Amino acid sequence: MSFMFNPYPYHDPDARNPLDASGIPVEQAVSGNPFIAAPLCAAPGGTVIGLDGYATAPFEVLENLIAQQCRLQDTPLTILHTESLLRPSEELDSMLQERCLPQDRVQDPVLLYGSLFDGEYETLFDPQKLAQLQERIRSFRQQGEGLCLLIGPGSLCASLRPLCSRTVYADVTPLQCMLNLKKGVYKNIGSAQALPFKQLARRCYFVDFELAGALRGGLMGAGGPDWYIEANDPGQLKLLPKGLLRAILGRALEYPLRCKPVYLEGVWGGYYIQRQRHLPREMKNCAWVFDFIPMEVSIVFDIGEKSFEFPFYTLVQSEPGRLMGERSVSQFGPYFPVRFNYDDTWHSNGNMSIQCHPDEEYVKRNNNELGRQDESYYIVEAAQGAKTYLGFRDDCDPEQFIAEVKRSEKDGQPVDYQKYVYAVTSRPGTQLMIPAGTIHASGRNQLILEIGSLTVGSYTYKMYDYLRQDLDGKPRPIHTWHGERVLRRERRGSWVEENLVNHGGPVASGEDWEEKIVGEHELLYFSLRNIRLHTSAPQDTRGDFHVLALVDGEQVMIRSKKDPSRCFIQNYLEIVVVPADFGEYEILNMKEGTTAVIHKTMLKESLLHGKL
Repeated sequence: MSFMFNPYPYHDPDARNPLDASGIPVEQAVSGNPFIAAPLCAAPGGTVIGLDGYATAPFEVLENLIAQQCRLQDTPLTILHTESLLRPSEELDSMLQERCLPQDRVQDPVLLYGSLFDGEYETLFDPQKLAQLQERIRSFRQQGEGLCLLIGPGSLCASLRPLCSRTVYADVTPLQCMLNLKKGVYKNIGSAQALPFKQLARRCYFVDFELAGALRGGLMGAGGPDWYIEANDPGQLKLLPKGLLRAILGRALEYPLRCKPVYLEGVWGGYYIQRQRHLPREMKNCAWVFDFIPMEVSIVFDIGEKSFEFPFYTLVQSEPGRLMGERSVSQFGPYFPVRFNYDDTWHSNGNMSIQCHPDEEYVKRNNNELGRQDESYYIVEAAQGAKTYLGFRDDCDPEQFIAEVKRSEKDGQPVDYQKYVYAVTSRPGTQLMIPAGTIHASGRNQLILEIGSLTVGSYTYKMYDYLRQDLDGKPRPIHTWHGERVLRRERRGSWVEENLVNHGGPVASGEDWEEKIVGEHELLYFSLRNIRLHTSAPQDTRGDFHVLALVDGEQVMIRSKKDPSRCFIQNYLEIVVVPADFGEYEILNMKEGTTAVIHKTMLKESLLHGKL
């Protein structure tokens, strides 16, 4: 989750993963709304179908299709809604405000942040109503007549799933989910009426999405639901039985994988990626490219003539050990621990905001999060005069900077930020590390590969944003209250140069290739590397995932040594994850006579003393 409030409604057609179809029963997939209900309703009397789904799943459409099918086959149908179990909306509003959605506009002027909900669906349910529903379902199963459809968020929660004869899960990708929110087709669980969009999205991120994702994780960890519905398009649903779902996801982990990016406009957005990937001309710009932010992207598989799209986290939750490696799972649980995006300020009208991020103790205390928010910037392209701001200048007073930006919030007068924030000259190939608390910003006229640590949310405390308005015409939110409390004032220019810029050296080499560390820091649990090759370079996951970005060159092939058919053709700027159990592989430069540079991210050999 990265607070993806405004994704551009564009579905990249080029991010696809062809899979070997042998042994995968793709013929079992049922496509089209007129057909998907028949397999679900082909059941003996007394069957209880539990139908749950991710936020914005088309429950009403699915209920109608099942009702129509039961009418066709003259089967009595009882429908039970989990909505009837919810506590009164006023009670839920009060509980959620107290537990995870504070209303303090001094600390959070636009009410953007919150704390991850630490309850279950049952926490939202009235205990007496839940007990009555459980008894009603037991009674129905004993009668043995007709079908019972239990439908809605929480239908497959721990208290209800054991009572269901069949489990069905309707999944929606993060991009489509956010587009659905913007269309107005969803209101929060337990809300009497729909909230304004930003309030709706905030509550989704800290409550609705958290609940739905945890429930799906439990299902996938237990082998998956009996039936899985690809529900991105309510008018063109796809139904997959458990065996087919497991076969697709299992086969996928035999390949290097590329996710489907999400593109976002922004007030400081540039044009490098927009031109490189031929994005729609109607886009104002392209500020962020969520190429591989695991909780925000989806993944598309082509198997024969059929295509399937899943949230990437459905794959993560299915077999985390095979994807990430046992070392990662033991350290971080079922969460992909690194996120990747491009920040594009190429020919933009300004810099990113001057900002900082919280450390582990702060984010756990305030947001019930999983760990600190560290970042790093790799300079992919830079035009003349490009700078990256990192740390305070040696000759400045950070307290005066804080006083000035707080004054600017009130009187709207500019701050000469360059008096305070140190600037590193940006050159392609420069690696900068940004431990939590370090003040920083990407300057204009460059393309940055941003790599960050595990936080479900994105806690960016803007200290100064040049008095700009956002694309909606409103002032951009500033969070000096939080920023002042996490800012590491002692990190100055000389320390930055010694500790945070281009640190490492060669680790392996061959006849015409070399791998070197370009960035490691004791506070960061991932290692940042470059692989420079002319023809090919050998690699081995050794039980840990690798993430590869082609940052220079045209095209490479990532190919298994054990089975060369398990491969992926990677183009410039694409980001590919190599599953942990992929083993030995090689990277082949597909353009003879050229040099390719791969930016590689992996877990450090020694993690942070067993902590995030």
